[in-house]
Parts: sequence; C-alpha cells; structure tokens
Amino acid sequence: MRARTGGNDPVMDDVVTDNPVRQQPPPQPQPQPQSDRITVALIPQSAEDLQALQDRTSLSKTDLVNRAITLYEFIDAQLREGHDLIVRDKKTGETQLVRFL
Repeated sequence: MRARTGGNDPVMDDVVTDNPVRQQPPPQPQPQPQSDRITVALIPQSAEDLQALQDRTSLSKTDLVNRAITLYEFIDAQLREGHDLIVRDKKTGETQLVRFL
C-alpha cells in the first residue's frame, strides 16, 4: 500500500507500507442512565384510579406514574410562576379555574 507522508522530502514522500488504513475503534456504548426504584403504598382511592387509568390507556403502572410525576412538576412550576390552571370544555366553551390545595 502506498501512503503519502505529506512531507517535503521527495524520497520519503511516497512510502510503501504493509499496514492497512488504520481503523477507528468501534464507538463505546453510552451507559444507560440509572433509574430510581421506589416502593409506594397507595391509598385505596389512588389504587383504584391507577387501575382505571391502566384499563383506559393500556399503559403500564410505571408509565402512568412517570407521566403523573412529570405532569405534576409542570403544573407546580406553572402555579409557582403565578399562572392559573384553567380547564375549558370544548363543546360549551365553559372554563373552570383549577386550584390545588
């Protein structure tokens, strides 16, 4: 195999080598972020609500809990910034202010 050295020496400018083109090592897999595992004791109403959501959405309990936490974080941040949470009925246009106690 011929390789160009790119130097100014005409004798060494073309070098014959048995070494094939140097390959890059394969990329290392990125480590997966470690997830937190928790055990939660649900009150009966929350357990029923979780089951109803699971039946209605076909999502796993893990997915539902993750979504609930993300939604609560968003709502809490909005309320702390002074925003209102308003629910509007698409059919009637009626709005209701939602308050968290």
